[in-house]
Amino acid sequence: MHEVLIVGGGPAGMTAAVYVGRKKLDAALVSRDLGGQALWSLDIENYMGYQYITGQELMDKFRQQMEQFPVEQHVGEDVFRLTAVDVGFTVETRQGTSYQARTVIIATGKRPRPLDVPGEKELIGRGVSYCATCDGPLFRDLEVAVVGGGASAMAAAVDLAKVARTVHLIHSGSRWLTTPALKDTALGFENVRPLLSHTVTAVRGDGQVSGITVKSAQGEERDLALQGVFVETGLIPSSECVADLVQLNAQREIVVDCDAKTSRAGIFAAGDVTSVPAKQIVVAAGEGAKAALSAHAFLLRARKG
Repeated sequence: MHEVLIVGGGPAGMTAAVYVGRKKLDAALVSRDLGGQALWSLDIENYMGYQYITGQELMDKFRQQMEQFPVEQHVGEDVFRLTAVDVGFTVETRQGTSYQARTVIIATGKRPRPLDVPGEKELIGRGVSYCATCDGPLFRDLEVAVVGGGASAMAAAVDLAKVARTVHLIHSGSRWLTTPALKDTALGFENVRPLLSHTVTAVRGDGQVSGITVKSAQGEERDLALQGVFVETGLIPSSECVADLVQLNAQREIVVDCDAKTSRAGIFAAGDVTSVPAKQIVVAAGEGAKAALSAHAFLLRARKG
């Protein structure tokens, strides 16, 4: 049984691993990848110590620092359930493995919110993408759509406008949900075609995206021929694995206090999966450190007791 098990390998999880490693705790990290959402960031100019760095470069530095400490890594495993046992918790993965630990730090982040329309799931990786930073260069001189009306959709439109022939920017609402500056930048590109008050009802294609169907607020449908669909409709907290054990808020985020404690003793949480309002790499890293320190303090009290 480990003293600490960290679930998630983004900025919060890897920082927590460094801190528990420095405390010489018997610890392990289980995650589907290393880097998480930070890997999607192309330009990072607000992480202290770096005037400019890409998300991939920064996460590589996180990983290299984490590997200086004896924390077990189980990458490529997807945790789906935590169960309380007499002296801690059992963590189960979809790959059929399980781990036990006295304390658990949940740092599972968020995942893209899907459109939930016909054709979307079948064509993921075949024209349907949730990361313009990652996949945008593959669509050079092609016709694409960005679905969403917030800051992430606008940022994706800006990135794609530099490589794609045409970018259809589609939003179900009647107004854009971002800052005027970002909106003006995105809509300032001649090849960005805004389409308000429209929803995507289907993604079409036989093995590869060939178009989408959009529906207006008045109920009129039409088809757009294109080769790429970038879904930027928000993120969902990946909190399902602990939903039965800890308190969640209305957004399904894990409720934590200022010490990264959840409503259940022995379970801590950090990063974008929590109720901490600012979703930033630097904040996630700081919360990961706090969660590790709180887990260490919890174990010290348990030993004395």
